[in-house]
Amino acid sequence: MDSVTQIALGAAVGEKVLGNKVGNKAPLWGAALGILPDLDVLGAAFLSGTDQLGFHRWVSHSLLFAVGGGLGIGWALSKLHRAASWREWSALAFWAILTHALLDCFTGYGTQLFSPFSNYPVAFGSIFVIDPLYTLPLAVGLIAALFQRQLHWRRRLNALGLCVSTAYLLTTTAICLHVRSTFALALADQGIPYERLHVVPTPFNAVLWSGLAGEDDHVWAGLYSLLGDDSAIRFRRIERNTHLIAPRRDDPPIQRLFWFSRGYYRVERRDDALYFYDLRFGRSDFYLDSTGTYLFAFHLLPDPSHPERIADLQQIDSNPFEDQALKRLWNRLLGI
Repeated sequence: MDSVTQIALGAAVGEKVLGNKVGNKAPLWGAALGILPDLDVLGAAFLSGTDQLGFHRWVSHSLLFAVGGGLGIGWALSKLHRAASWREWSALAFWAILTHALLDCFTGYGTQLFSPFSNYPVAFGSIFVIDPLYTLPLAVGLIAALFQRQLHWRRRLNALGLCVSTAYLLTTTAICLHVRSTFALALADQGIPYERLHVVPTPFNAVLWSGLAGEDDHVWAGLYSLLGDDSAIRFRRIERNTHLIAPRRDDPPIQRLFWFSRGYYRVERRDDALYFYDLRFGRSDFYLDSTGTYLFAFHLLPDPSHPERIADLQQIDSNPFEDQALKRLWNRLLGI
């Protein structure tokens, strides 16, 4: 999730765990620890493009870091602020870090929750990385609580914000299960075979969803709105073009891209250069037509001494969403 959401969540968790004992220090430290796992991006400057792809949401987002980091940071905070014990500060640090990682698991990016023992990316795909309907109740409840002088109202308002945002998160999970079932039925009705199915909400909402169904060397992409007709799902066929990288499929950068994209990718050759697109993050046209550019794109860099091998990869900037595409997305959300 975005940094504002993680800061708000960490602050609300800090207030819930220890606000009654240390006052405003609890939400302040909760906010700092809530954003701490995302500071792993600072290490990207020292890594190759291949290593960067698996570094974000790695150990800093793991259960191990929540436990170990929580204990270590809790000890340090207990020395700095003696109003609470080591165990109490450790509880605040643990929950602020853990809730960050767990919330990221609900997005479609993938969080290596069990690293370093497993690099399996946990990704439920039930919420977009920026969703105001999750963030606003959390922030409003926290801000209202901080302006309260009476402790019981302060705790109630903060708890209310946490409950409403959590209820919305669970609601998106239920919606995600319904959408998966709807896409599966639509694929069956249209006689489209598939081996795997990936669904995620489109930007900033949980009403319009994108679905990807993969089989062999192609992927079917479609959109479904909760406000539309289930039979209105139209799928577009996208060729993966795996043959373009078949001789290089064992190269480490290609293996990392296979792992990251989980099979939802497309390869293109342009001007004698190879590009790898992760389809899960969509296109600038939201798959409404065939004119958009992919939002997660990588340039495959050949080894200068061995041009037949891929030495590294470089993520390239993508075009922003166009106004016309956003208008069409809004109409599609409404079922038009």
